[in-house]
Amino acid sequence: MRILDRYILWNTFLPFLYCFLGFLAIWLVIDLSDNLGKFLDGQTPLADIVQFYIVQLPDIIVLCLPVGLLLSILYSLSRMSRSNEIISMLTAGVGLYRMILPLLLFGTAVALFSLALNYKLAPEAQALREPMLESFKTGEPPEEIVRAMIFKNRGENRTWFIERFNYANSEIRGAQIIQQNENKEVIEKIYARRAIFNPWAAEWSFQAAYQVKFAPDGRVLSNERLPGEFRITHWDETPWRIFSANLNPEILTVPELKEFLDKNQDFPPAILAPFHTHYHYRHALPWTCLIVVIIATPLAIVHSRRGVLAGVAVAVFIFFIMIFLTNLFLALGSGMRISAWMAAWGPNLLFLTIGLYFTWLRATNREKLNLISPVKRAGVHIDPVQPAATTT
Repeated sequence: MRILDRYILWNTFLPFLYCFLGFLAIWLVIDLSDNLGKFLDGQTPLADIVQFYIVQLPDIIVLCLPVGLLLSILYSLSRMSRSNEIISMLTAGVGLYRMILPLLLFGTAVALFSLALNYKLAPEAQALREPMLESFKTGEPPEEIVRAMIFKNRGENRTWFIERFNYANSEIRGAQIIQQNENKEVIEKIYARRAIFNPWAAEWSFQAAYQVKFAPDGRVLSNERLPGEFRITHWDETPWRIFSANLNPEILTVPELKEFLDKNQDFPPAILAPFHTHYHYRHALPWTCLIVVIIATPLAIVHSRRGVLAGVAVAVFIFFIMIFLTNLFLALGSGMRISAWMAAWGPNLLFLTIGLYFTWLRATNREKLNLISPVKRAGVHIDPVQPAATTT
């Protein structure tokens, strides 16, 4: 690594660290003020509050990294532009692409770090947030129980009506399972007071169960009480598959999303669309860090104070537009208006193209970045200067 590369990285890293830590502090103050009532109502110990915010860190880090990169690059490069350091580098024969190479590598490293957090830790933090806050408010540990849920196995025409499902120990209380044939006619019903899943044997064990069999025309063929522990090994339902059917895809990790999509391929496309979209989005979101670098770099390299302010304003405006379009595309993908891949990667590709275009304009010394000149923007009309008359 050349001395120039280290100099550029050092001038960018320190502002990035300050901006990143500053946004973390702002988020902490705002979140603490919002949840202070819940902490006081539940008389939450200080150690539990600290643990709560430590758990939330991965999710907040993923959100703060792009903002920190944007502001740090705008600050460092605009400062170097005002002090004519950029001009000196260019006149010394260092091309723009070579100059911004260390920033691109830095943005890639930050994106990979964000990708690692977004793989599992960040969605787990989102999933734990509300249960932990509720436990602080009530003073009781988080309840790992789902009540009154329905699960439909469309591949085997089987429907579960569950009164109480404890997914911590894979136990069901109050279950009714309805089995249908290929013509959607009910042929069997199982009522059980308790059902538990054995993952090692991949079997369901039903206790205090009754089994009722029906003819296709609805006549009852048999009604019998099943043995003490009636076991079924050929069903493909698992506690995770039943529980995940009612989960929000926004709080699932990448392995959980992949498992859900692999095991629930019989679900209607409308149900699977949000899970497909967020599966791709978990991979696409971290690369916003690199795209922010590509957009901010040409806008921060200017040759006047007025240009610096304009570039910063444009970069911040583009960043907020990026956030808006990201949420819009996610909604379109979840609603099957566009493909899941395009919903996740579409905004990245769009703003990557914009960033590369701005970089090309700056590298070729074109002034198209200032689409409206300051004079025209101020509404001032200046007549062209007439050439002075010559005398002979």
